[in-house]
Amino acid sequence: MSAIASRQPSVMKQVGMQILLFSLTMAVLYPALWVLKMALTPENLMQNSGPWPLPDPNAMTLDNFMVVITHGCESITGSPDIGFSDCMNGEKPWLFARQLWNSLLIAGVTSVIGIVLSCTAGYAMSRFTFPGRESSMNFFLVTQMFPGVVMAIPLYLLMEHLGLLNSAFGLALVYAATAVPFCTWNLKGYFDTIPTDLEEAARMDGASQWVIFTQIVLPLSKPALAVTALFSFMTAWNEFILAATFISDEKAYTLPVLLNSYLGEYDADYGYFAAGALIASAPVMALFFALQRHLVEGLTAGSVKG
Repeated sequence: MSAIASRQPSVMKQVGMQILLFSLTMAVLYPALWVLKMALTPENLMQNSGPWPLPDPNAMTLDNFMVVITHGCESITGSPDIGFSDCMNGEKPWLFARQLWNSLLIAGVTSVIGIVLSCTAGYAMSRFTFPGRESSMNFFLVTQMFPGVVMAIPLYLLMEHLGLLNSAFGLALVYAATAVPFCTWNLKGYFDTIPTDLEEAARMDGASQWVIFTQIVLPLSKPALAVTALFSFMTAWNEFILAATFISDEKAYTLPVLLNSYLGEYDADYGYFAAGALIASAPVMALFFALQRHLVEGLTAGSVKG
């Protein structure tokens, strides 16, 4: 008993560890809490709010969110001549809904194209031997070394020639082209960990290659598919440079381009920017929580006994 007790940390050590963990947690959460404070605090009160990261309960307001959602609808800013119903009947308040839909559509199409093409490509790279397999994988890896801005000019000329500027589908194709190499590498590595004994047993039972792929390999690959889909979605959702280059029509904006409009050359609407950032982060957080069960599962564990 004395030996076990001696291995247990002392009370002072436990207290010090808890203080350290609390300090690190607050250091990580401090910027996020400040964004929440800016979103819930009127602009005229932010300058004298002090370093405390939590908003004042007596000064909290949703005006910044309403202005972002309605694109500065006059009734939110207090104009006595325009009522809320008149404001919402116009076209401008619904721009945010359209821009939100643009981001969802582009990120969703990017994830679907990336997953569909990368599943078959990654499985072929993992299971089959053919000329050019290694060079193809190395080529995919080389494409990840260059940032997207390097390809902005040739992609712009290509999209202009195809008439895909200011198009959600065109931007999704651009994002998918950059997502496929990453998705292929990620899935190929996971397919390598799936025992081939499962496929050989199914093949001996008369299963075709397509049945093996769709009913054995893909169900076992749910964790990798979830991670790959999440990263593809987040990459397309947060990308700004290419979206700002290829899209000039306000109706075709994505949310990152919209948020950039609140940061001017000489001034910035930080309250609107913070509110828009919180709204833009909500779908990604929801997707993460929806997929978190698959992110930690090891579905192949114990599938083959030694």
